[in-house]
Amino acid sequence: MKLVILDRDGVINQDSANFIKNPNEWIPIPGSLEAITLLNQSGFRVALATNQSGIARGLFDMATLNAIHDKMHRALAQIGGRIDAMFYCPHAADDHCDCRKPKTGMIEDIARRFLVDLSRVYAVGDSLRDLQAYHDAGCKPVLVQSGKGEETLASGSLADKKLPANTLIFANLAEAALHIIAEDL
Repeated sequence: MKLVILDRDGVINQDSANFIKNPNEWIPIPGSLEAITLLNQSGFRVALATNQSGIARGLFDMATLNAIHDKMHRALAQIGGRIDAMFYCPHAADDHCDCRKPKTGMIEDIARRFLVDLSRVYAVGDSLRDLQAYHDAGCKPVLVQSGKGEETLASGSLADKKLPANTLIFANLAEAALHIIAEDL
């Protein structure tokens, strides 16, 4: 099975320092939904792995998160795309859970759900914690420069914040998807 793991905020949709708290704030990054559709059409399943600490912080509830994701699913369906599985961590950083990236719990859950060898899975994110989780779980980490990606790339040269080895870097999800598909041929 061919699988790609995506972070949400900053990869699929525009990110916000104030969190995406309602469906109106969920705005797709140009080309991201088409990139997911292209991955689907090329035989890839797509799983979402996203930290959503806004739930623990009381900024939004599960019904609102579901409404945000429903908007995303509907927008994808309109162009023939889909996300096959949604995984999220509702915890705050100080909850010390195993699912919040940079920990690998969500990624390992995805591997168990899809019965995949993570060493064959590309995983796309825009933050260092995404890349660390993907690398530590055994995935092929991909940094997109959308969202926090530019900042992540700039800080990745600092000694204490190194990008994981073999991290691929692309401008956005559309470019990353083209590379992933080409590598699969």
